[in-house]
Amino acid sequence: MSGWRSRITAFIANPLIEAERERREFLASPEGARNDLRTITILTSVAVLLTLQHYLLSGDAFVSFGLWTRSVFPELAANLFSATNIGLSFHLYWALGQVLLYVAIPVIQILFFFRQPLTDYGLKVRGFAKLWGLYLAMLSVMVPIVFIVSRTDNFQAAYPFYRGALDEPLWPRFWIWEAAYFLQFVGLEFFFRGYLLHGVKRRFGAYAIFVMMVPYCMIHFGKPMPETFAAIAAGIILGFMSLRTRSIWMGAALHVSVALTMDFCSLWRLGRFD
Repeated sequence: MSGWRSRITAFIANPLIEAERERREFLASPEGARNDLRTITILTSVAVLLTLQHYLLSGDAFVSFGLWTRSVFPELAANLFSATNIGLSFHLYWALGQVLLYVAIPVIQILFFFRQPLTDYGLKVRGFAKLWGLYLAMLSVMVPIVFIVSRTDNFQAAYPFYRGALDEPLWPRFWIWEAAYFLQFVGLEFFFRGYLLHGVKRRFGAYAIFVMMVPYCMIHFGKPMPETFAAIAAGIILGFMSLRTRSIWMGAALHVSVALTMDFCSLWRLGRFD
């Protein structure tokens, strides 16, 4: 038992110790003695981008976008905002807008202002799957919970975000939405577990996980309360996974898997697979 305990302790402690080592080295360096403009830029840009997300991707903003599109591209607008397409158009507007805000501005900052490779911010592919066991363990816990919670009215009212008309086949609209939805999760993982976490870890060390977890929990406000509380634990665990692997990809895979399970459970409860 002591052998397993020491292995688990090492598994958890080693990446945290490494993050603390990097923090101490940075603070002891000449750069660490100066104002940390990178940390200031990252934290400020996170606040700005999340604020833009809240206001520019709302229903009111979509209406304004629709009015502008009608004035400039009337034929395109007639198709996008028809009674048949408007539901999907709004959800694609939201998902692709999320991707733009989560990815485009941070990537520009990393490449052209910080002059660092994107692999330093969680986009490293090599070695990302070394925590596959933890991924399967988390998935095996989440799937039964989602299945049970999917019976509630609140869950079925919330998911999936886009379900189409009851007599509409799932292909192609639902799957177009799911593709955009999954892409949004990759952007989300990069923003929180890549750009934010790896961007401030040299200043905060292992505590960067908790710096990241706070805004990550807050973007879940308005969703069912159990999901919002779960986001606290998920933010910490996924942050640890990214810190250990230096990659966002396992977290993105877990996020997409759970989201697909949630949507399918809700659709099944609604009788869409009968």
